[in-house]
Amino acid sequence: MTEAMIGLEIHGYLNTNEKLFCNCKAERHASKKGIAANSNICPICTGQPGSKPMLPNSEAIKKIIQISLMLGCRINTTEKLPGLVWQRKHYSWPDLPKGYQNTISGPYSNEVGIKGEFEGIKIRECHLEEDPAQWNPETGNIDYNRSGLPLIEMVTDPDFKNSEEVIVWLKELVLTLSYIKALDKNAGIKADVNVSINGGERVEIKNITSLESIKKAIDYEIYRQEEEGAILETRRFDEESGKTILMRKKEQAEDYRFIPDPDLPILKLSEKEVDELKKKLPETPKEKLENLIKKHKIDKKNAEILHKNFELVEFFEEVAEKISPEFALSWVNIELLRVLNWNKKTLEEVDIRPEHFIELLTLVKTGKLTELKAKQILNEFVPHSFSPQSKLKENSKIEDEKEIEAICRKVLEKNAKSAEDYKHGKKEAFNFLMGEVMKESQRRADFLIARKVMEKILS
Repeated sequence: MTEAMIGLEIHGYLNTNEKLFCNCKAERHASKKGIAANSNICPICTGQPGSKPMLPNSEAIKKIIQISLMLGCRINTTEKLPGLVWQRKHYSWPDLPKGYQNTISGPYSNEVGIKGEFEGIKIRECHLEEDPAQWNPETGNIDYNRSGLPLIEMVTDPDFKNSEEVIVWLKELVLTLSYIKALDKNAGIKADVNVSINGGERVEIKNITSLESIKKAIDYEIYRQEEEGAILETRRFDEESGKTILMRKKEQAEDYRFIPDPDLPILKLSEKEVDELKKKLPETPKEKLENLIKKHKIDKKNAEILHKNFELVEFFEEVAEKISPEFALSWVNIELLRVLNWNKKTLEEVDIRPEHFIELLTLVKTGKLTELKAKQILNEFVPHSFSPQSKLKENSKIEDEKEIEAICRKVLEKNAKSAEDYKHGKKEAFNFLMGEVMKESQRRADFLIARKVMEKILS
């Protein structure tokens, strides 16, 4: 029976405004946003002769500490070490303008975070480094917009046994890190996957960018090693063929010629700084899920929908301070998501203020707005919400029986055939007529009163 050992090296773009060693704007997927190639560059991030790096981006350092803490890592502070040394990792590749990559890693380095554990998988280290440029092997063109972006690399022990375990774990990792907004969620993650079977040599598969491809690459590589055996090498995953393809023989640490960078100061992290960041960490998704069920008495299915979106669950909890959770739940989980999905937006991308949402639900609860009219007003909350009270006069619920009767009779005059159909036993005709009443009243008629009046007229 095949025994696989699988480890991950996961890279994620830190969510910062600027690059790691210069003031250039951090556009992580510039080409997808229609930003011209080589438009966010300077002499530093393109490795021009004589250029020197600026001090490291402080936001990037804070975010890698937060991520390391979320993964249960011990932070290497100045109380434990003299400091963290930036290394030059040398290799020759077209996307590396300086001929080396600045990184806090390597055989003689102390990483930012070490010896953690997340969801039963040991975390060997979390370190900070800069991204290389983007090389197109088909055209030979290089886009330096990405060069110098701050990256975190999270390295696991080879604790996974199969691709299914890897995918489940990665999904939980991405969800957990979304709670601290430390990674650019639009840029996604990319992973180097290390696979060995039956105690054989380790094969690394580089730069896989989707969960589907990670699973396929692992499954194929296990199959390939069973058939062909394995030597120490680096491969890539070809999505078209579904196979891994040889890139180069595997480098050893000495091949990178790690040396301390004389242009960058030793990074010193204090226990006080780490403790302050630790206090600001939010609940984990698992803790949030438990609290939704216990505190707000929400069923597990709806709680799981909420907890998978940090902005949504935070929004719900703020609303639930003023509106009963039971009443607010469907308005958030169903109606708000309906409006966002229709507009192809996330809650983060629009300006829907909780106080306006609370006001809308209060008007429904107090009977001043019908649910249908409130849903219509909610549609208008994108991209910017407003006070529903400002539109109450023209949208208030109609509860006067005589006014509703006049609306019903007007609808029946226009739809005499449907009235006859109902009298001849076609129950669906009544639902149609009620829909016309709501349309005629601009969704303002009290539905229960309107139903009672319509039944009375038709009988």
